[in-house]
This record gives sequence, structure tokens and C-alpha cells, in this order.
Amino acid sequence: QVQLVQSGGGLVQAGGSLRLSCAASGRPGSRPAMGWFRRTPGQEREFVAAITWSGGNTYLADYVEGRFAISRDDAKSTVYLQMNSLKPEDTAVYYCAASYFGPSTMTYRMPNEYDYWGQGTQVTVSS
Repeated sequence: QVQLVQSGGGLVQAGGSLRLSCAASGRPGSRPAMGWFRRTPGQEREFVAAITWSGGNTYLADYVEGRFAISRDDAKSTVYLQMNSLKPEDTAVYYCAASYFGPSTMTYRMPNEYDYWGQGTQVTVSS
């Protein structure tokens, strides 16, 4: 049984930084593609960032490009989302996701490409 446990998040002023973590367990030795999504009330879950199983490629949504970064530490089975220069519009619940059984050709940007999800963590950016 795969579990993704998120940590980090909280309240920060605009221009500040936060780092989210997502620790995976249940399939030791596996290296899934990992992604981060976010959701605001009344909105669909939207793509934020993703990293391939090898860590060789990362993908960022246009609205976070240059401010956010995704990385992974496979020794710790953990993926990180470093968020800098935060804006009030970044306020959302953030979710990590793991793709173990995704399609051979992934866009990495679609929620239905991921098999498991973290519990979500609130990020609030005050102006």
C-alpha cells in the first residue's frame, strides 16, 4: 500500500518562501514520476510541477516558472517543492502525487496520470 505523506506549508507573507515535502512509502526501491498540484475553492486541481522517475527532467507550470523548483531525494523517497517569491494567488491546498503505472508517454500535467495522492497541505500567502 503506497502512502504519500506531506509536510511543510503554512502561512507566509508575499515574497516569502516555503518548502513542501512528500515522503513515499510502500514500494521500496521504486522510483515513480512525481508531481505537485494545487486546488483553490471552487476550482479544479491544477498542475504545478513534476519530475521524472530519474530526476533528469522537471516540468513547471508557467505561473510558477522561475519561482518554484521541484527536486527528489530517492535515498529518502522524498520529493520537494521549493516555493520562492510567493504571491497571494499561490494560496491553495497543495497535493503531491506519484505515478507508478502511468502511460508510457506522460504529459506529467494531468491528474489522471497519477496513481496515488498525498493528504494535501494548506499554503496561505498574505499580501
